This record gives sequence, C-alpha cells and structure tokens, in this order.
Amino acid sequence: MACPFFMPVERAAEIGWIHAPRLPLGDRYRGWCQSRPGERFAAEGDLCNCGYARGRCDRFPSESPGDAVRFSAIVDDPGRLRLVYIVERSHAPAEHGSFEYPSELPIGNERLMAQARAFAESHLRRRQS
Repeated sequence: MACPFFMPVERAAEIGWIHAPRLPLGDRYRGWCQSRPGERFAAEGDLCNCGYARGRCDRFPSESPGDAVRFSAIVDDPGRLRLVYIVERSHAPAEHGSFEYPSELPIGNERLMAQARAFAESHLRRRQS
C-alpha cells in the first residue's frame, strides 16, 4: 500500500534483503512526495513505498482522506490485465475502483495513474519471468 502522495518515477535498486518484503507496487521505487502543493521533495523511503505514514511522516497532511493505496491484478485472459485499487484510511476502504491496464488508466489522478503503472509493470515483469 503506497502512500497516496507518492509519485513513483523509477525503480530503485534492490537493498539486498535476506528476505525481501512484499512491496505494494511490486518493486521499490524512488520518486516525489506531492503532499504539499508546489513543493517537490525526493522520496523513496519505506513510508513512501509502503504507506500508512499518518503520524509518522511530518509531511503527511492530517486532513488526507486516505492513508495508503492498495492494488490487485485480475488476469481474465493473457492479453488483459484488470487492476483493482483501494484507497484505505485506518485500514478500511475509503475509495475503490477498477480499470483495464493500460487502456483505462484513471485519468485526472496523476499519482494514482503513476502508481497503477508501476504496479502493473512490476506485475507483468514477474509474470514473464
């Protein structure tokens, strides 16, 4: 469950874990924190990649409607990938939706589009290997 304010830009290098954690976007990403309009803050930490930063990150806005974004993939047939997303607040669904990747990306929410793209590309890369 990535932070709802995290804009993933590129895959980050693996850290060399003995047992790598299950990362919400499939891989670790570096990108930008967009919690404060007009500011660009480099982001790649655990709170950015894993969400639930409310009360733990000084940049996280207390009035945010969500704490984390979770994605799941549904493969109906080999040529289609349907993504389901859930924005959570206090570990409960606050918003949800689904769309076919890449043809139906949620236009209008740039961060959600970037997170969906990162998740889908990681998912597809793992399916091919």
